Amino acid sequence: MTHLPSTMALRAFEVAARRLNFTHTASELNLTQGAVSHQIRELETRLGVALFERQGRGLELSSAGRQYLPYVQDALDRLRAGGRALHDDGPNNALTVSLSPPFAAKWLVPRLGDFLTAHPDMDLRISASMHHVTFADDGIDMAIRHGNGDWPDLHVTRLWVEEIFPVCSPALLASGPPLREIADLANHVLIHDRSRAGWATWLDNVGADTSAIDLDRGPGFNETSLAIDAAVAAQGVALSRSALAAGDLAAGRLVQPLREAHPAPFAYWIVCPKSSAEQTNIVRFRNWLLEEAATDADNMPAAGSKVA
Repeated sequence: MTHLPSTMALRAFEVAARRLNFTHTASELNLTQGAVSHQIRELETRLGVALFERQGRGLELSSAGRQYLPYVQDALDRLRAGGRALHDDGPNNALTVSLSPPFAAKWLVPRLGDFLTAHPDMDLRISASMHHVTFADDGIDMAIRHGNGDWPDLHVTRLWVEEIFPVCSPALLASGPPLREIADLANHVLIHDRSRAGWATWLDNVGADTSAIDLDRGPGFNETSLAIDAAVAAQGVALSRSALAAGDLAAGRLVQPLREAHPAPFAYWIVCPKSSAEQTNIVRFRNWLLEEAATDADNMPAAGSKVA
């Protein structure tokens, strides 16, 4: 290929790869659907490969499209960064970070003051959302995502390797029935997340007999952070991932009464566009996040160590 594709063709492909719908792509780009289709056809002709496949009434990336997409996203990110650099009057110390509300509330915010004290020159902006951002289009510099880490178009660093286990307030153990083995859960209120399937899944994963445990009872919360706060308030026993419980466990507001735990199917990851992975502010914040996570892992109290 002797001539590079047009920026419009690359942009149409990048948006269509996200949307998997030419009508929605046209709306985002303020073009007609016909114009989008024309740009994609021109790009496929120039490359000599099909970038999309029709699956029934839907649209999917072809293997060539999946291979090509990270290069296009990286190129567009670099062009956007170059455009912003032309208008920078001086050092840009702003850093906008996207992460989920539970992780923000239970892990990041309580310790953020230490980072801001150590880096008073940084203009840090936190955007809490359950949605995965598209970085340049959403004005986001980096994100903390919960998932399997399979984002080949991004620079990815694992933050936490987690387990899932029950947590409760030490006050609950002091005033209520004992909780020394899984069967004792039958005598306690179970706190649920939005799906209300967490307890059944966890008990099955650790090979527990659930016949005597009423898995339907107990309050449910649409945010994991609220379920953990209910456990801190001695309202019952909740399931938590390591990261979300770390601060409350270290402070003694929660204990891990049972030794049984199960590896979490997903982890927390620090992600950003590959083109900006070595920017000073991103490196500083990423390194601090990794140091905090390592400290938490080292200081995690042993399961059952504070059970009365």
